Amino acid sequence: MPEISRFYGIVIRLFYGDHMPPHFHVSYGSCSAKFNIENLNWIEGNLPPRATAMVEEWAKLHQSELRAAFLSASELKKPSRIDPLP
Repeated sequence: MPEISRFYGIVIRLFYGDHMPPHFHVSYGSCSAKFNIENLNWIEGNLPPRATAMVEEWAKLHQSELRAAFLSASELKKPSRIDPLP
């Protein structure tokens, strides 16, 4: 599962050949969650509110890059890294 970004202890990953809808995986300490790339909604899991807010802010800034990264990973290609939240 390639790591595509990391910031403030939050790690963003994608799975190779993952299922639809397009989504990304987040881990923060012992917590984890999945977010939909198209509407940026939380799908499942549990993150602290502050971490969730940072992930949502980051995803809004990089939504088109997330789409491209998911497409690459779904085609079993290494996705590009995405800049962290400043």
